[in-house]
Amino acid sequence: MDHVSIPSSDEVNKAAEALKSNGFVVYIVDSGEKAKEQALQLIPTGSEVMTMTSQTLEQIDLAKELNESGKYTSIRTQMNTMDRNTQKKEMSKIGGVHEFAVVSVHAVTQDGKLIWASNTGSQIPALAYGADKVIVIASTKKIVKNLDDGLKRIYETVLPQENKRVQAAYGMPESNVRELFILNNVSPMMPGRVQVILVNEELGF
Repeated sequence: MDHVSIPSSDEVNKAAEALKSNGFVVYIVDSGEKAKEQALQLIPTGSEVMTMTSQTLEQIDLAKELNESGKYTSIRTQMNTMDRNTQKKEMSKIGGVHEFAVVSVHAVTQDGKLIWASNTGSQIPALAYGADKVIVIASTKKIVKNLDDGLKRIYETVLPQENKRVQAAYGMPESNVRELFILNNVSPMMPGRVQVILVNEELGF
């Protein structure tokens, strides 16, 4: 964790109202446990779910519940049985189009934008369009003033910690910010598509 303090309730509410004005559905909860409960209320049993790689989802045990409980159709579990060398195209299809994408985010701006950085871009198709519903769980420590501060946060806070993670998990020398995805607002043609759970607890990078 980067040990950035949780912002004041006024700052959190300001960001939440901005997100709402941009078409996002927003929930504010006080703990990771409550965030997990809220997310599960939004995902009907039996739904097709893709959990994106996320320290936040791991920390609150949401990824484990969605992928291992048997209550949901886990795209992640299905992809883990496939061969990337021979089934890459099929994996890209099922990884990008499904009912629910569950993810965290790298920065939330006070004017209601979400920012993701990616090394491979694999999660972006689902977030941008492919998933019917996107559930975003983010510690309020990720709230920043604007896009410039969001990019600063990605390069100065997120990337160094992600480098350590991939070194430990995969033996990679480092990660990269090869792609950036900014979600400015939700199309009025898809109301309720993106739901953001803001958590007043330090979680994730």
